[in-house]
Amino acid sequence: MKKIGLFFGSFNPIHIGHLILANYILENSDMDELWFVVSPQNPFKDKKSLLKDHNRLDMVQLAVKNYPNMRASNVEFSLPKPSYTIDTLTYLHEKYPDYSFSLIMGEDNLDSLHKWKNSETLIKNHHIIVYPRVFEGEKKDSEYLQHENISMIKAPVIELSATEIRNMIKDGKNVRPMLPPEVFEYLDGSNFYK
Repeated sequence: MKKIGLFFGSFNPIHIGHLILANYILENSDMDELWFVVSPQNPFKDKKSLLKDHNRLDMVQLAVKNYPNMRASNVEFSLPKPSYTIDTLTYLHEKYPDYSFSLIMGEDNLDSLHKWKNSETLIKNHHIIVYPRVFEGEKKDSEYLQHENISMIKAPVIELSATEIRNMIKDGKNVRPMLPPEVFEYLDGSNFYK
């Protein structure tokens, strides 16, 4: 059975932090592939600063083209909006019955996991890999980390945010070191985020 890790996000834009994390997880787990699932609309996020779906997908495709075990996925583009992780996973299981899917999420998402649609089913039926994040304020250990399907991976903590990168682009600052070269070229020749 092929093991696939699903890294959901708006990737607005994808940056080197995403790639470092994805590569670390691939190299330090039993996963065969990692798919960047480009989300059209996160129910919890503001849509106005979001680039068009196909632009964000293009950037992810450019970013992963030299990584044979990473893929860009547009699976959520054709599913009902807003996208819910449990619905996407149900669809993927039907489409790829021979694959096993794990969810990759930041530690900061554990606190709101109980608010996710069908969160109990999600946790019961899927392995969830949690990577560390920097917390504002006091960090409290989540009771979810005790669950047999949830495991913490000691990935490097990357303090880089897409929001920060968008703001820097808007202010005319150099973001080249923060982006995969192909993504930098893609953005540099556009008016995106300006």
